[in-house]
Amino acid sequence: MAKKRINLALQGGGAHGAYTWGVLDRLLEEEDFIIEGISGTSAGAMNAAMLVNGYMQGDRQGAKDMLHKFWWRVSEAALLSPLHKSPLERMLTGWNMDVSPMYQWFDMLSRVFSPYELNPLDINPMRQILEDLLDPELVQACSMIKLFITATHVSSGQPRVFECHEINTEVLLASACIPFVFQAVEIDGEHYWDGGYMGNPAIWPLIYYCQSEDVLLVQINPIHSETLPKSAHDIINRLNEISFNSSLIAEMRAIDFVSKLIAQDKLERGRYKALRVHLIYAREEMHRLNASSKMNADWDFFLFLKELGRQQAETWLKTDWKHVGQKSTIDIHEKFLTGPGRKSWQGMPSRKQESVTKKPAVKKPAVKQRSGAKPK
Repeated sequence: MAKKRINLALQGGGAHGAYTWGVLDRLLEEEDFIIEGISGTSAGAMNAAMLVNGYMQGDRQGAKDMLHKFWWRVSEAALLSPLHKSPLERMLTGWNMDVSPMYQWFDMLSRVFSPYELNPLDINPMRQILEDLLDPELVQACSMIKLFITATHVSSGQPRVFECHEINTEVLLASACIPFVFQAVEIDGEHYWDGGYMGNPAIWPLIYYCQSEDVLLVQINPIHSETLPKSAHDIINRLNEISFNSSLIAEMRAIDFVSKLIAQDKLERGRYKALRVHLIYAREEMHRLNASSKMNADWDFFLFLKELGRQQAETWLKTDWKHVGQKSTIDIHEKFLTGPGRKSWQGMPSRKQESVTKKPAVKKPAVKQRSGAKPK
């Protein structure tokens, strides 16, 4: 493998973030895989911060060790949770939690009572984990990997991207603050919720502040749904998927738009980036896991997701790594922008269709002018 610099974009998704742990665990084993910047949200923010924190302590192996410690501590904390599945429940229902009586009870309470009523002391087990593992001074001093963490500003509804020198426990808690479960996190007098609502993850910091034009997105949340949700629970889950993907889709639309303009020489190359986008996503396996499994913090589930992530990263390294620095390995339009009646920009065919639908130019016959007639 040739040494190449690349940026990482890490989605949030609760316990499903252990899948991203597996992806990172495999990528860190490649000395030629050089990370320039990471943009992370929610669970993606936790993974990103743990990677940088561990990297500063012990290079690549230190990053792998810190990620392992983090997810182990999360599973330990879950042992005291009423949502912890019994062995019998795991055997009967698999990884999903939707048939668990405790999960249904908790889900109903969170729809009726706010965290200010249910959790007035604002107890968050993640706070203790981060205070034990995260060294903010080390993370803030890191100059080798640029770090961007997104949270949603409650008052304005705008994304707030915290940079490396701002990262601490409160920032990470803000990025993962689910409004129905935890009270808004206050930072410098302002309040923040989960960053997934406005950037899951935010791509633009990687465009503005990093030199590499390659971005590898580690996707957790499905964009397309195979079935029509009919129950109240399924409808809410699908709405959450749509809202948590909306900002990413908007950014991908802008990236696709700019890339087309650059390809048509309508924008000056050099001043604008024709971003090359890559993707690691276990579509079939992740589609089998519904939204309730994001609350499943069993260690066995984490190990299952980690191994799945490692396998997907291994496949990506074998098939797509050679294209990094040369071209995108996904069709942005097909992946993010297709839907009923959806056409490419200005009605133009997508790149895959272009060679089939583009008709050869027809040469019009020359028309002779009569003598003395003025040309029109």
